[in-house]
Amino acid sequence: MGISFNAAALLNGNGIDVNAVVSEIQAAQTGELTTWKAEQTTLQTQATAISTINTDLSNLQSAVQNLTGSNGALTAETANSSESAVVTATAQTGAATADYSVIVKTLASTGTLYTDSVTDANTSILQNGQAGGELDVLIGTSNPTTAVIPITAGSNDTLTTLAQSINTLSASDNWGITANVVTDANGAHLAIYSQSTGSAGLLAVGANTGTILNFEPAVGGTDADISINGIPYASTTNTVTGAIPDVTLDLATALPGTPVTITVGPDTTAITNAINNFVTEYNTVIGDINTQFTVNAATNTEGPLGADTYLRNLQSSLLADAGYQTTDPTSISSGLTNLAQLGISMNQDTGLLTVNQTAIDTATQYSPGFSDVLANNLSALQNFFTNSNSTGFADSFSADLTNLTDPSTGPLNADLTANQAQQTALATDITNFQAQLAAQKSQLDQEFDTVNANLEEYPFTLAEVTAALGSMSSSSTTTSTAPTTNTNTTPTSGESTSGNSGSSS
Repeated sequence: MGISFNAAALLNGNGIDVNAVVSEIQAAQTGELTTWKAEQTTLQTQATAISTINTDLSNLQSAVQNLTGSNGALTAETANSSESAVVTATAQTGAATADYSVIVKTLASTGTLYTDSVTDANTSILQNGQAGGELDVLIGTSNPTTAVIPITAGSNDTLTTLAQSINTLSASDNWGITANVVTDANGAHLAIYSQSTGSAGLLAVGANTGTILNFEPAVGGTDADISINGIPYASTTNTVTGAIPDVTLDLATALPGTPVTITVGPDTTAITNAINNFVTEYNTVIGDINTQFTVNAATNTEGPLGADTYLRNLQSSLLADAGYQTTDPTSISSGLTNLAQLGISMNQDTGLLTVNQTAIDTATQYSPGFSDVLANNLSALQNFFTNSNSTGFADSFSADLTNLTDPSTGPLNADLTANQAQQTALATDITNFQAQLAAQKSQLDQEFDTVNANLEEYPFTLAEVTAALGSMSSSSTTTSTAPTTNTNTTPTSGESTSGNSGSSS
C-alpha cells in the first residue's frame, strides 16, 4: 500500500510527521526481518530441545556403563552383621559369599600417661633450685619414638606451659601425641595421649629429671584382639582389613565370648537400583524423543524437532540397542538372551521399558518377575549384561552410546553444530539488514526533514507572494493617464480632420 497525503492539509503549515512517514516507508521492508527473527526463535527452541536430549543421552551412558565390567554395580557385594552394636562389615567387589563368626575380645586403644596431682597448674614443677629438667616420652613398642621435652624455668615449668610446649613440639616433630591439664578434686594433673591406637600408640615415660612430677602406670596402647571362625587376629586399629578377603570390619564394642555372624553375599539392593536407574534413564531419552514426534491434535503439528532426521536415526539406534539379542553361549544356555527374559519388558507402541515386579504370562507375551531372576539366576543375569568378551547387553550398548555421544560425530552433537551454524549465519544477516535499515532511515529522515521544513514554510511564502502581487496591482491602477478630447482645428498638411490618417481623393 502506497503513502498518500491530503494536499490541503499539507499546505496549512503543519507539515508532516517525519517519523511516521519514514516508518511507513520501511515497514514494507521489515517483513523479511520478522521472518528471520521467527526462524531464529525456532532454531533456539530446537537447540534447547537437542541439548536436553543430549543430556538425557549422557545420563543413560553413565547408567549403562555402571552395568559393565568386573567392578560394576552388578558385582556389588554386601556384608551384614547379626550384632551391629559390636561389629559391622563392608564388602568390596570380589568378596566371597560366606558366613563368618567373629568374636571381639578387646578393642584397639590409644595410650595414656597421667601424673599424680599437683596443687596448682600454674606453679613451677621443677625441684627446688633446679634451673631446668627433661621429660622423655616413649611412643610405640617396636623401635619406639623418643619425644624429648626440655623443661626450662620461667618458660615451660608449669603444667599449663608444659602441656602447651608438648603440643607445639609434637606438631613440629610429628610425634603423634597431645597433652592437656586435667583438674579434679585432688588437684591438677598432666595427661598425655597418643593419637594412634594399638601397640603403635603405647606410651611410656623415659627420662624424668629435675621435676616433681610422678607418673601413674601407662594405660591403653593395646591392639584389638578378635577371632574369626576361631582363628585369632590382632589389629592395631578398630578398622580391620585383611582378616577376611575383600571385607572390612569396624569394631565398635568388645563382647568376649559372644560370636557375631557376618554374612557376605551379593548386594541385591544395589543391583536392583542399578537396573532401575538404567531403565529410568533409557525411558527419559525415549520419552523426550517421542514427545518431538507426537502430533498436537489442536495444531496438527509435531514438536520442534519433528522433521529432524538426526533424531529419527538416534531413536532407531536406541530401540535396536534395547532389542539386543545375545549370542553368548552361556546366556543362551541359561535362557536369558534378551531383556524380556530378565523380567524387563518393552512397550511396542512407545518403546518404553518396564521392570516387572511379577511375571507376565499371556498368550502373546511372557516375562518373569525381575526379582525372581535376581534371586535364582544372578550369575546368568550378570553374564547377560557384561562378560569377559565384552559382548553382553551393557557392553554392546555402552559401545554404541560412546559413538552416539561422540563430541564430533555423535548425531545430536552434529545436529547441534549445524543448528548453531545456522543461528550464527542468521544473526549475521539480521545484524547486516538492521544496519542497512538504520542507514536508510538516517537518509530518509534528512530528506523528509527538508520536505517538512518547506511545507511548514509554505504559508509564509504564499503570504509574501500574495502581498507582493497585491502591491503590484495597486500601483498599476494609480498611475494610468486621462483620455484625449478631439477639437476642430485646422489640419496640418497630411492629417485628416477626423483624426484618421489617409490621402485625399
